[in-house]
Amino acid sequence: MTFPGDFLWGAATAAFQIEGGAQARDASIWDTFCRTPGKVHAGDTGDVAADHLRLWREDVRLMAELGLKAYRFSISWPRVLSGGLGFYDRLVDELLAHGIEPCPTLYHWDLPQELEDRGGWPERETAHAFARYAAQVSDALADRVSWWTTLNEPWCSAFLGYASGVHAPGRTSPADSLRAAHHLNLAHGLAVGALPSSARVGIALNPSAVRALTDSPADLDARRRIDALANRVFTGPLLHGSYPEDLLTDTAALSDWSFVRPGDEALIHQPLGFLGVNYYTPALVSAATAATDPAAPRSDGHGSTSHSPWPGADSVVFHQPPGERTDMGWSIDSSGLHDLLMRFTREAPGLPLLVTENGAAFAPDLHDPPRIAYLEAHLSAIHRALRDGAPVGGYFLWSLLDNFEWSYGYSKRFGIVHVDYGTQVRTPRSSARWYAHLARTGLLRSGG
Repeated sequence: MTFPGDFLWGAATAAFQIEGGAQARDASIWDTFCRTPGKVHAGDTGDVAADHLRLWREDVRLMAELGLKAYRFSISWPRVLSGGLGFYDRLVDELLAHGIEPCPTLYHWDLPQELEDRGGWPERETAHAFARYAAQVSDALADRVSWWTTLNEPWCSAFLGYASGVHAPGRTSPADSLRAAHHLNLAHGLAVGALPSSARVGIALNPSAVRALTDSPADLDARRRIDALANRVFTGPLLHGSYPEDLLTDTAALSDWSFVRPGDEALIHQPLGFLGVNYYTPALVSAATAATDPAAPRSDGHGSTSHSPWPGADSVVFHQPPGERTDMGWSIDSSGLHDLLMRFTREAPGLPLLVTENGAAFAPDLHDPPRIAYLEAHLSAIHRALRDGAPVGGYFLWSLLDNFEWSYGYSKRFGIVHVDYGTQVRTPRSSARWYAHLARTGLLRSGG
């Protein structure tokens, strides 16, 4: 299978997950969360991570050796607050010197702790603070950066951070999670206005390919409820200029949505240069009934928790789909990626799409055929979507390096490059060499 010659082949990382250098920046909510007993596996922190702050030149050379055409990285808001914007200035220059397109993301979950202390994303002022930060970064980098992502997976920031509490800041207020979702949307709209109009500005969502367990009316309604909370809470205002009425009705017992002020939805509904799609696994849901088997395998995809990340959807049960899984316990099913790409092709005709994250955690072995098989299946799904008319312009593999995997600490490895955390030695896996061939040739070969 051959991809278009101008297809953007890249890899993705996030600042808190790889940079380290915690002593050289302000504190973020993830620093605080890591130091809260029981929140992160083995008490791991991002203090050193993959030491990218020190080894960034080596990492850029590695990207060039792998033939990457683009690098999606995030900028640490706390580092910028402490005067560290120069690091990203040097990184952008180094990438360009190696022929690699810099694709920065302004926010990948590391909210400055000082803003959380003032209320965090449930407060409107946080969106305005983000716009000021976006303008500061734009002033420094816009002369050399053409691709910008405002937010990465705002669903996780809002609902894992403020409803279930399994992500920083660890709050468990369903009402606050809805406020956070809106203010993240608002932050995106404000940031678009702070970035150059000539740039390609987008947002990276983690839309869910939601499937009903059966075609019963109750299960189909469960799918509708989760689709509203997983997808349309963001795509409603982003793509259509309004929140969906069924979402407002489903969550009315938690909030009257009075935090949405006149003009907000229009402000969020800015023209997009692209829509980023992050995809790992589909969701399988049913209605909770008296006949629901309490012993049936279930998962919400985000770890067991006594608090739901789905405000207003207590009547929905998540099921573990059958078949192979990654080390995260996530079902492997590439058809969900094809379904989402075609959904957005129909919903927003002509809007360019990027797969801004896709990958899998497996054992730390250097020879990793399960990862190659995962990537091959998902890239085949993208190729099929291209044939079916989806305007997909690029793919960013998650992730370039093994890294700090949030509440899982260093126990999960997503990298096509192995990192020895004791020595910080980087060793490309078999999957890295396989992906390098694809990035150089555009030819998807079978079996590694």
